[in-house]
Amino acid sequence: MPVTRGFQRRRPEPERGRLPPGQYDTGSSWPVLTAEATPQQPAEAWQLTVDGLVDSPHTWSWSEIRAFPGSTYVGDIHCVTTWSKFDMTFSGVSVDDLLEVASPTDEAAYVLAHSVTGYTTNLPLADVTGGKAWVVWEVDGKPLPRQHGGPLRLLVPHLYFWKSAKWVSRLKLMAEDRAGFWEQNGYHDRGDPWLEQRYQGD
Repeated sequence: MPVTRGFQRRRPEPERGRLPPGQYDTGSSWPVLTAEATPQQPAEAWQLTVDGLVDSPHTWSWSEIRAFPGSTYVGDIHCVTTWSKFDMTFSGVSVDDLLEVASPTDEAAYVLAHSVTGYTTNLPLADVTGGKAWVVWEVDGKPLPRQHGGPLRLLVPHLYFWKSAKWVSRLKLMAEDRAGFWEQNGYHDRGDPWLEQRYQGD
């Protein structure tokens, strides 16, 4: 998903109070952007691991992850390429519930999310706890499509969407920050849309 500074397109007038600066409302469309080939691993073979600086490293099978109490996010998402999509409904499990099982140590301060493709993205632990992040498998009441990260993706909707790693398979907790794929290629370490943290130095 190479992005060039200064990329421009005609945009509708922003909806005040809802669009972060520099974004446009994509309406009914949901653009597909990815840096890697879409994996074809069947959902039933999927696993999710939480490890690193935790007292109880754990790997859940597809059926086990689906057995968690359901949790839903209803709201907006924002991509660093300047589109935003309103009124999305994602269903899955809260990252808080996963971490309650794994039990992070006092030293844990960051998370490196891994996809089965080898893609990674880094996040402060504070950005995936306190009801801010989910691992999801449904969107708008239907299974999450492969091209959008199905069967399982991370959802961190208050940050630019490259932080919501598609095809997530591992959350590794760490004491120190470690840049992920796009962060190593010039994207901002955190990616707050409201601060326009698109690139290093923003």
